[in-house]
Amino acid sequence: MQNESLHIKRVASIHMFVRDLERSRDHYVNRLGLAEIAVSTPSFEQEERARASVVEAGGARFVLIEPLGSRGESFQWLRAHPEGVGRIVFEVADAEHAFHVLSRRNAALVTGLERRQLDSGRVTWFDIATPLGDTLFRFMQPEGDVPILPGLRRIENPSRALTSFRYGDVDHITSNFLTLQPAISWMQDVLGLERFWNIDFHSQDLTKGAFRGTGLNSIVMYDAESGIKFANNEPRAPNFKSSQIYLFCEDHRGPGVQHIALTVDNLQEAVRATRTKGARFMPTPASYYELLPERLKACGVGAIDENIDELKELEILVDGDAKGSYLLQVFMMEGASMFADPQAGPFFIELIQRKGDRGFGGGNFRALFDSIERQQQLDGRA
Repeated sequence: MQNESLHIKRVASIHMFVRDLERSRDHYVNRLGLAEIAVSTPSFEQEERARASVVEAGGARFVLIEPLGSRGESFQWLRAHPEGVGRIVFEVADAEHAFHVLSRRNAALVTGLERRQLDSGRVTWFDIATPLGDTLFRFMQPEGDVPILPGLRRIENPSRALTSFRYGDVDHITSNFLTLQPAISWMQDVLGLERFWNIDFHSQDLTKGAFRGTGLNSIVMYDAESGIKFANNEPRAPNFKSSQIYLFCEDHRGPGVQHIALTVDNLQEAVRATRTKGARFMPTPASYYELLPERLKACGVGAIDENIDELKELEILVDGDAKGSYLLQVFMMEGASMFADPQAGPFFIELIQRKGDRGFGGGNFRALFDSIERQQQLDGRA
C-alpha cells in the first residue's frame, strides 16, 4: 500500500494568504515579471470572505488571497501567522484514487471528496492537514476547461512582462520545523515519498572549539513519479535557538514553508531584470567568489560557462557535483525585510537555473544558510 502512487502530476498552484493584496500583486507582477491572469468575482468574495489575484509565469502559479472582514479561511490563518503559504495544490491524475489511498494511510482529511460541475468541465478535489503547521495540501483533478478556482474570473489577454528570461516550474518546496522526524515519517508513510538526499552541518567548525555558529539537519524527500522535491530543515545544537531555522519558526509562529524555488532559463538576466524593478536579494560576501574556483574544482565541476566577476556583481551562487554538472541560484529577501514589515513574514522566493545538476549539493544548502544568517545579522537578529 505504501508503494501505491498518488499519481501527482505537478504543483498546480501555491495559495498565499496576504494582508495587502495590492502590495503582493505589485511584487509578483511588477518586480518578478509574472502575469496576472485572474481575479476574484463578487460570488467568490462573498463565499470565501476574501478577494484574490492569480499570477503565473511558465508552470509557476500563485493565488494571492486577502481576507475581507473577520471571518473566512484566510482571516483565520492570518490570525495565527504572518503572510505565507496557506495551501499547496497538486494536480493528480485521479483525485478519487488519491483520496482512497490517503484515507487508507490515515491521512488527516480536512474535506471530503468535493466535486463541482461547471459548464466547461468538472473539478474534483480534497484537502488534508500536514505537519507544515497550518499549511494544507490539496489534491485536484481538473477535467475540461475549468477555472483556477470556482468564482475566479480569467483576465482576457493578460499583459505579460517583456523579460529576457523565462520561468519554468516549481523546482522544490522548502519547509522549516523545530523537529524533523515527525514530518519525514509523515511524508514517507502518508504521502509515500522517498528519501532523496540529506545533510547536516554547522556554520562554524565545532571540532576547533568555535561554538558561536549555528547549524541544521536537512532531509530532501521526493515524489518519484512527478519528481517534485520537498526540502525539510530543523535546527541543530548547540545554539539551537540562534539557528535561522528556529528564528523562522519563531517569526512564522510555527513550522511552515520557508521558500519556493522557481526555475528560470537565464538566471543572470533574471537577476538583472528583477533588480531593475526593485527586487532585493540576500547578500553574498566578496570572499565567496574569491574561493569559488577552488571550491568548484574540489567538488568536480571545474570550468563553468559564466564569468565569475559577473556572478559576483549579481551575487549569484554556484554549486555542482562530481559529474561536472552545476546549478546557479539566488535567494530573494524574505517578505519582512523586503517590505520593512514583520507581518509580511519570513517567506521568500528562490530563483534557480540548473545546468545538469538535479540534486542538492552540500554547498547549495550551506550557501542558503549562510546567506540568511548574514541578512539576520544586518537586521540585528543574530
